Amino acid sequence: MNDVVEWRQEGDVVTLALNRPESHNAFTPEMMAALHELFVQAADRDDVRVIVLTGNGRSFCAGADLAFMRSAADYTFEQNVTDGQAIFDLMRAVDECPKPVVGRVNGAAIGGGTGLVSCCDIVVAVERATFGFSEVRLGIVPAVISPFVLAKIGVSNGRQYFLTGERFKAAEAQQIGLVHHVLADEAALDAKVAERVAQLLAAAPGAQAAAKALIRTVAYQERTAVRAYTAELIAQRRASDEGKEGMSAFLEKRLPWWQSGQ
Repeated sequence: MNDVVEWRQEGDVVTLALNRPESHNAFTPEMMAALHELFVQAADRDDVRVIVLTGNGRSFCAGADLAFMRSAADYTFEQNVTDGQAIFDLMRAVDECPKPVVGRVNGAAIGGGTGLVSCCDIVVAVERATFGFSEVRLGIVPAVISPFVLAKIGVSNGRQYFLTGERFKAAEAQQIGLVHHVLADEAALDAKVAERVAQLLAAAPGAQAAAKALIRTVAYQERTAVRAYTAELIAQRRASDEGKEGMSAFLEKRLPWWQSGQ
């Protein structure tokens, strides 16, 4: 367990909780490094099937820490580039994690916090949660999170929210595709997270990793460009141990090995 990010594991499910509730889980370099490291660890562990990403306290993540922002004002250009690269690498670690990532948004997710939400596979938010890209109101831009955010909400929504810096509620976040499920309170939030996790655990882990890679590969390419890739991928999955087991279990009317413990 890390002081600024908690690792809580129950069976095959790991919850990574940002743990600076007194600062609304605002990002510091230490927190970003810890979260990046834990995502890398979770990706490599066979005893982890699903990751739930959340924040302790009343907020998910309020963006950059104010004390850090004050100190960053004195950074050299090269130091700011290095910091930007660290943010990008964290977002990519979440986005490209081979394990399913469920975002449990328990409160405000602003700036880089909204960036993290964009990188989750499934997002469940409490109704009172707020979102926003406040960077332009501080004279900067949501630069390094933009590839992940725009992939989630699209260019049209990016033009509105990147340019205004306004905050918006969970219902609106759902309308633009940032959030999948909105719940009235945290009890309902936890019940929905548990239901989504149960659905994820019913699928084969290798197939899920392949499906995530599939989405990243084909989503923004011409269909003809991915013809060979997709044909080879289905052939590989049909010949894989999981593919053979899934078909056998279906025909034999039994559970496959990855569901036997459910």
